[in-house]
Amino acid sequence: MFSSLLDFLAGGVLQAGFGTLAIYFLVATQLTILSVTLYLHRSQAHRAVDFHPVLAHFFRFWTWLTTSMITREWAAIHRKHHAKCETEEDPHSPQIKGIKTVFWRGVELYREARADRESIEKYGKGCPDDWIERNLYSRWPTMGPTLLLFISFGLFGFAGVAMWALQMAWIPFWAAGVVNGLGHWWGYRNFETTDTATNLTPWGVWIGGEELHNNHHAFPSSAKFALRRFEFDIGWSVIKLLQAVKLAKVLRVAPTLDVRPNIAMPDGETLKALLAIRFQAMTDYYRKVTLPTLRASDDKLPRKLRKALADGGRWLDDARRARLQAWLEERPKMATLAEYRQRLQQVLDDRSHDAQTTLAKLRAWCDEAEASGNQALQQFSARLKGYALVPARV
Repeated sequence: MFSSLLDFLAGGVLQAGFGTLAIYFLVATQLTILSVTLYLHRSQAHRAVDFHPVLAHFFRFWTWLTTSMITREWAAIHRKHHAKCETEEDPHSPQIKGIKTVFWRGVELYREARADRESIEKYGKGCPDDWIERNLYSRWPTMGPTLLLFISFGLFGFAGVAMWALQMAWIPFWAAGVVNGLGHWWGYRNFETTDTATNLTPWGVWIGGEELHNNHHAFPSSAKFALRRFEFDIGWSVIKLLQAVKLAKVLRVAPTLDVRPNIAMPDGETLKALLAIRFQAMTDYYRKVTLPTLRASDDKLPRKLRKALADGGRWLDDARRARLQAWLEERPKMATLAEYRQRLQQVLDDRSHDAQTTLAKLRAWCDEAEASGNQALQQFSARLKGYALVPARV
């Protein structure tokens, strides 16, 4: 009897070996990651994909069981992050709160954001509010992980308790720490967005595709995060598989750029494309105008200042911003390019006027760029006028 009790405490009902425990852990944690990225993030926060009600409820149940996160709270906090990105109101910006704080204390920041009930109400609209949400998930959020602890112990004994502890740290570390922290601090950028979001790796596997964070911030409502040929988003692969068996419906993906040849003046198609992919347009400007001119001058510029030419020095401190301004004043050609970049940014960001007014400003910008005598500006303007969107296929 005593021996049987010891066996149960050591290995639970299943008496599983190390291999079985490892497989269970990897499957369970990856399922949690997928529940977060597919359901909480892409479906609920951004309405990019819908899932069959049974599957959607499974995702909702699994996130409650394994993380204690409530759908409406998670979606609200994430929507606020996009609305207030890199400002004092951003729940978890490493630019404001510091990379160490976001990386190591991401759970505390999440709890602080949960406590802001006014923001939860404001940004959490449209999320599940049925009987089970009100009377179980939202009312007893910590019951999920507590239940999982007893299940883990019953199945695997003390080894299950250890795995449970690792599961409780999994999402806080990878999502709250790595994605929210490093994803706004280190990595490569496909798009010059108005925040500091980066892609941590082109192969979004370990965190379900969330590693492609810059792509997501460029096109938040896209169900697909991988946007270049060498990038891979495992979350999108799962969505396509679920779509094939009628369990998912893709609502939106990022628009694709087409460049029409020999367009004399920007037209409605040009404007429509620019407003949809304005970050790609500004990235094109940096890569096709600013960088080639800088390289041709053989002028040395520190890496941080060189990168600041892509966004007008938005993220520089006062000392570096003054240094960049002084550098530009000594180089009229580069200063002209910086001025044209800023003016184009203003045209694309100004949505207070009607489309015809914006189009007129865009045409004026192109006319002046082509009359500038700068070959890079002229070529960019000719390309810009031909911008159009390829019809999306979801």
